[in-house]
Amino acid sequence: MRYLWRFTGLTDKWFYKLIKDGLFPKPIKLGRSSRWRQSEVEDWLLQRIADSRSG
Repeated sequence: MRYLWRFTGLTDKWFYKLIKDGLFPKPIKLGRSSRWRQSEVEDWLLQRIADSRSG
């Protein structure tokens, strides 16, 4: 989760809300830990940037 916070500046609460709303990739569960593929997070961020710049 620290990676997500550093990479985006968003909090863990925000990410879990986005996941619940279907707006962010679901985590990979490893025991009690949640992990994300870096490529999925980067794709999500690039899409957000593209969406914000299109009319």
